[in-house]
Amino acid sequence: MGHGGDVIAELITDHEEVEELFGRIEALPPGDEQRKKYADQAVIELVRHSVAEEAQLYPAVREFLPDGDTVADKEIEDHAEAERTMKELEGVGARDPEFDRLIGELMTEIRSHVRDEEDNLFPRLRSAASEDELMKLGDQVRRTKKTAPTRPHPSAPDTPPANKLLAPGAGMVDRVRDAVSGRGKG
Repeated sequence: MGHGGDVIAELITDHEEVEELFGRIEALPPGDEQRKKYADQAVIELVRHSVAEEAQLYPAVREFLPDGDTVADKEIEDHAEAERTMKELEGVGARDPEFDRLIGELMTEIRSHVRDEEDNLFPRLRSAASEDELMKLGDQVRRTKKTAPTRPHPSAPDTPPANKLLAPGAGMVDRVRDAVSGRGKG
């Protein structure tokens, strides 16, 4: 995470990285422990990406698009659904039959959300905002991802200003937990 370029290029690269992890999960047989490792990595990236979108992208969507409030609210609800699934997945091992159901549900939710963003939201934002504004948003998204949580927190606020205030603290706690447990490491 943290690729450079405007906000749309940054977020599309994130989408591609998560899709690559999903492909690795799908290529392995059910019960393979590597599937859990890749799922953990995908969740880390998805949570950081979602927090950055909620803190930076969706406020811009509200500002730049005439129906921005409706669009942003729908995107945030998509995130909330995926976050609930990620939270359930967190406590399930690769050999648990529930793992396959949950990872399948998560992949379906995320792929649908990505398609919607890339086919609808991003083109509309690109035509409504200047290149300078999109570059500035890209920088803001990259900064936010650096301190964002790495674990799902479905009960945490997902709109400004509370999300911008609480996310860095949760992110620090999550990174300490990840370091101690080895979660997300190759």
